[in-house]
Parts: sequence; structure tokens; C-alpha cells
Amino acid sequence: MPAWRKYPVFRAVSAVALFLALCGLTASSVAEEPKTTEIKLPAALEKPAPENIEDLKAIQQQVKKVLEKVIPCTVGVRIGGAQGSGVIVSKDGYVLTAGHVSGPPNRDVVLVLHDGKTVKGKTLGLNRGIDSGMIKISEEREWPFIDMGKSAELKPGQWVVSCGHPGGYKSGRPPVVRLGRVLNNGKTSITSDCTLVGGDSGGPLFDMQGRVVGIHSRIGMTITSNVHVPVDTYRDTWEQLVKGEELGVPNPNAPYLGVTGDPDAKNCTLSDVREGSPAEKAGLKANDIITMFDGQKIEKFDDLGPLIRKKKAGDEVTVDVLRGEEKLTLKVTLGKRGNG
Repeated sequence: MPAWRKYPVFRAVSAVALFLALCGLTASSVAEEPKTTEIKLPAALEKPAPENIEDLKAIQQQVKKVLEKVIPCTVGVRIGGAQGSGVIVSKDGYVLTAGHVSGPPNRDVVLVLHDGKTVKGKTLGLNRGIDSGMIKISEEREWPFIDMGKSAELKPGQWVVSCGHPGGYKSGRPPVVRLGRVLNNGKTSITSDCTLVGGDSGGPLFDMQGRVVGIHSRIGMTITSNVHVPVDTYRDTWEQLVKGEELGVPNPNAPYLGVTGDPDAKNCTLSDVREGSPAEKAGLKANDIITMFDGQKIEKFDDLGPLIRKKKAGDEVTVDVLRGEEKLTLKVTLGKRGNG
């Protein structure tokens, strides 16, 4: 266990203290060139946990500096009756959000700025496979924007700042701030202990330099483990998203199991079993560890997909599972993704 995770009470008190102190703070076809100058961060941010009031004050001051830059770039997103969040990352008004917030291309959007003013926009492309989406502000002018960082460089234990509009935008309330740490970092997902609430989806996760490193995707299995889309994936698919392309669209006739898991975990632990899916009907549950699929050894979650794709909808397969100390062998009839 990392050293910083041995101090849950101190860590929680520190985050709450900082949050209370900060609650009143208001503050193209290619990605913009970075405008953030790298600065030396306080030594307190390198420690496993704050050790004294001076450390807390140093962290608080750095968070204030970050928020002064990022709050004006954090927006609320309204599409029909649904609400989410987003962040402006270019001076001509490109907005990163979650794919499940933006939805299909060419939808009308109302974006709520940090001061409550609203502007119109249109949804662009999305990647359903990793939950990334993009919006373009319709009004042509120079917008406040924030740099995209390098999510691949994030380390477990690194401090991060979350912004968004939990419960949707509320008049008179600027974007809400949460402070936390990176738990895990992979190519398609980042996990942090920054609390997320419905409405935060699509909002930004910042490093302590004030650069976007992730976009809020979904609430995890616990309130202290939540999932973000790495910002590097937006940079990698920038042109397709700007063109309004839909990436990661599944074949509706593909065989379907109905589970999700962390591709960067050391085993195939299921983080979610979808309601009504073939997996649920067969008795699979969240936190089960799949060890064998149809006689093939499974060592990590990414091993599962290729084996499923070799099958057809309607095939019956055996799945060996560890559930705590119990070993189970379940029979699953694969479904059709379009009916999942």
C-alpha cells in the first residue's frame, strides 16, 4: 500500500479543511499549444500526507492558484433536460466533456459559464468506447481556455483538483471544487478519490499546475474511487472528434457478456455487472474475479474481450470465478450486444 494511503483520517480532514476554505472562491481543428509555464510546486505536495498546518497552508495556496486559472474555463452543459459539465480547452471554443453527456453529433447545447451567462453550442464527435466527447461553442470570439496536460505522466498518490456542477448548474454557485489523489492511471481510464456526483460528468480533473489531465466519466463502486477519461485520448483522436465522427461504436450483433473492469488491475476483477445482462442472469456479481473463460486462463480484464469476440451470440460458455474464498463455475449464454 502506498504510504499516503495509510493516513485516511488525516487525508480526509485535510481535504475537508481545504474544501471549506475554498468554497467561497470564485474565480481550432488542432489542440491549442500549451500556455502554462511549469512552476515549482510546494514541497508539501510531495509528502505522503500533510504533516502540519504549514503544509496545509502551502497546499491551500497552490489550489487557489490553480482555481484562479481553471474556474473561468469550467462550464455547465445542458442538452435537452439533461445536465453535465465540461471544460474549454481552446481559444476558439472547443469543449471537452464525457461522451455520455454530449451524445451523438450535431445536437444543440446550452453552455453555462462560471458567472452564470449562457452561450450556445453544438456537439461534435465522441468515442463511446472510452466515454470521450467534444462540443464547439457557436459564438465566434476568443474564449478563456486551459491547457491539456499529459495524463500518461500521472502517478498514484499525486494530488489533483476536480471541478464540476454536481446536481447540475445552480444559479449563483460557481463550479464546485474537490481535492484528492490519483489512485490508478491507465491508457483508457484514471481513477481518483475525488468525489463525483451526478452532474459532474464531463467536468475536468486538473493537476496542480492547473492543466486538464482527465474528464469525469462515472462514479465508482465507492465514493472514494471514481473514473475519469485520460486527456491524452482526446489529443490522440482530436481530428476525428472535431469532424463529428463516432468512434468505438459496437457491432450490434457482437456477442455480449455485460461486465466492466479495470484494464490496469492485476487480475480480472469485475467493477460492474450490468442489470439484465447475460452475466447477471448467470449469477456473476461485481467484485467477482474471473480466472477462466471457456477453458482459457484469464489474468487481467483485457484478456476477456478477445475471447468473447471469438464466440457468437447464443453460445454457452463456462466462467470460473473467485468470490472471496469461494470458487465457482458458472454457465453463461452470451447475448447479442444490440439487445444488451
